Amino acid sequence: MLILFAKASLIIFILVTLLWLWSIIITNVSIVDIFWGLGFIIVNTFYFFKSENPTTRHYIVLTLVAIWGLRLAGYLAWRNIGKGEDYRYQEFRKNYGSKRYWWISYFQTFLLQGALLLIISLPLLAINVSNYELNYLDYIAILIWCVGFTFEAGGDYQLARFKKNPENKGKVLNTGFWKYTRHPNYFGDATIWIAYALFCIASGNYWQVIGTVIMIFFLIKVSGVALLEKTLKTTKPQYREYIEKTNAFFPWFPKK
Repeated sequence: MLILFAKASLIIFILVTLLWLWSIIITNVSIVDIFWGLGFIIVNTFYFFKSENPTTRHYIVLTLVAIWGLRLAGYLAWRNIGKGEDYRYQEFRKNYGSKRYWWISYFQTFLLQGALLLIISLPLLAINVSNYELNYLDYIAILIWCVGFTFEAGGDYQLARFKKNPENKGKVLNTGFWKYTRHPNYFGDATIWIAYALFCIASGNYWQVIGTVIMIFFLIKVSGVALLEKTLKTTKPQYREYIEKTNAFFPWFPKK
């Protein structure tokens, strides 16, 4: 398992380095976001082909990771390409200075995301090195994955459609999935990784679910909910009222 992880680390190191060089040429660090989903596909596919006697679980997880990663990468590409650099990276560029940020971004963004990708994908590594046959946990994991994917993909679709209407500029989306949680896409993403943790446990491995724990922590406390909430509170006056009525993460009926 350690050798496989080391080889996957080398692959990701090469890819994020090439991606960083490309970001310098186009002066846009945002391309690392598009790579996020693709990176998991690359790592999981590598683990899959290195597994001995792949089981049904291996093929199921290979398919689910590919669907999730491709949808996420495609959505972020559609949302970001041609729109300029994301405001987060523009802020970093401003704080560090353009003359220094080109090399700082390599460590702060590209290498960091590459390392996080590898640690978070530990459940996928554990799944692919195990030959346990399917059990009831796998079927529960498939159901949970479907729920998570519905929230993530559905939430992104509803938000994209909402933003497409110029009349909604400055307004807060509070219908569909967004009626029950302020961040259905992040909740869906976390739920998907809970499903991968269950697949991991079903394969007879346990400590590797730390990858899922880290992913959920970042989604809620670091780069997901916490960061976005901070911005929305200052840019959308209606958002504070929305906070009072709607759960931040776990879906539930709106408060009266």
